Amino acid sequence: MTFTHGSMVLAAGRSSSVIDAIGWWGAVAMIGTAIVYGMTLLVFSYRAPRARRRAHEAALRMIDGLENADQMGYPTIVVLVPCLNEATVIEASIRRLLAIPTRQLDILVIDDASNDGTAAVLDSIQDPRVNVIHRVPPFAQRGKGDALNDALRHVRRRYRDLPAEGVVVGVMDADGRLDPEGITTARLAFLDPKVGAVQLGVRINNRFHSALARMQDMEFVIFTEIFQKGRRHLGSVGMGGNGQFVRLSALNSLGERPWSDTLTEDFDLGIRLNASGWTNEFSAEAVVHQQGVTSLRRLLRQRARWFQGNLQASRLIRYTVREQHGRSRTDSLYQMLSPYLVLATSLLTASFVVALVAVALAGSDGTERSWMWLVLAYVLAFGPAVIYGIRYWRIERRNGFGFVRGFLYSHLYVLYSMLGYIAGWWAIVRTVFGRTGWQKTKRESESREAIVGTGAEIAELKVKPA
Repeated sequence: MTFTHGSMVLAAGRSSSVIDAIGWWGAVAMIGTAIVYGMTLLVFSYRAPRARRRAHEAALRMIDGLENADQMGYPTIVVLVPCLNEATVIEASIRRLLAIPTRQLDILVIDDASNDGTAAVLDSIQDPRVNVIHRVPPFAQRGKGDALNDALRHVRRRYRDLPAEGVVVGVMDADGRLDPEGITTARLAFLDPKVGAVQLGVRINNRFHSALARMQDMEFVIFTEIFQKGRRHLGSVGMGGNGQFVRLSALNSLGERPWSDTLTEDFDLGIRLNASGWTNEFSAEAVVHQQGVTSLRRLLRQRARWFQGNLQASRLIRYTVREQHGRSRTDSLYQMLSPYLVLATSLLTASFVVALVAVALAGSDGTERSWMWLVLAYVLAFGPAVIYGIRYWRIERRNGFGFVRGFLYSHLYVLYSMLGYIAGWWAIVRTVFGRTGWQKTKRESESREAIVGTGAEIAELKVKPA
């Protein structure tokens, strides 16, 4: 009896050791993969793929000697601007687009049954380049994807006499302020017939007035300047909901309703375009400026909504495995599985904090212990963020953002990133209970100076080499 009991204890101890070993090596593999992946894309981001450089150079030679890209007469661009209760920001965004000196640019605003005076603001804009669709219940407020698909029917009907490959559909958020060279940058990329979509960079325009908005700006710059640029080498550039341009023929290849009904229809669109043989391009030569969220509660709600949308994208895994190939497929799968990695990382972070407290309490008895492992933990936790922070500083230093400040903010950025843990588990709970409806993020009022660029700002269009 004693022998049997001892065997059971020994077996339990061995099982516990095996579980601990699996957990330890699993954590090492997860952390190592994330660091190697991030550093690889960082290296890739410093130079465009050779094929993209050649295509860009060919496009530049094609327009050499022309005053601007409009003289080519190709492509026609129509910008869709879906809005729901955006009276505080929509007029400035539309007038910013209208101020860009370009021809063959149409703007189609989708008023999704707003009740805050948005419709009156839109009707006050008297410009032949601006058309407004006023959606009404019960066919309104069914999500951004539904509004875009509804507008696309109007685009197809209006431009039915033009070749679909010669029409580009842009998507701008109601608070989006496009750089004056944004249209020219998009047109230049679409001179390559393989390009089905172009995503521009995104910046936060109120980053100078809020630390929380500054963190969001760092987040977008790190994502676009490192991950999006790096993914050009993998063929897995993603689409965002703001500053997105897609060739009409590419949208048509995805069916009658190319935008999905998920919470992140832009993410879905990028995955499906990559799997359909089109090249998704990213350009940081022009950016779209948008409003950052300055309330922690509203930010968590926004990120939980995005997280739940990324969870919904899991339904595209089988489609991606079947249709995509090589590095593009591998990275697309990694992107779709990343929400689950975030949740696993949250558990790993919690266990580390518990272990740190336990070690600290154990060391209070005066026993001498080595704390060198804390140095390694610091390097793993904050090292990549410091490297990313240096990249951010190099971009933002022209606006008075100092190196020391950038170094300190990179540490704050790690803590900011942990908000994703809360948002992630919030999204999981909502998913389990089948709750998919979300209240849209409320905009903040803006000063007149923050709204519209000056005439000097948009007087000259410049297109830099890729």
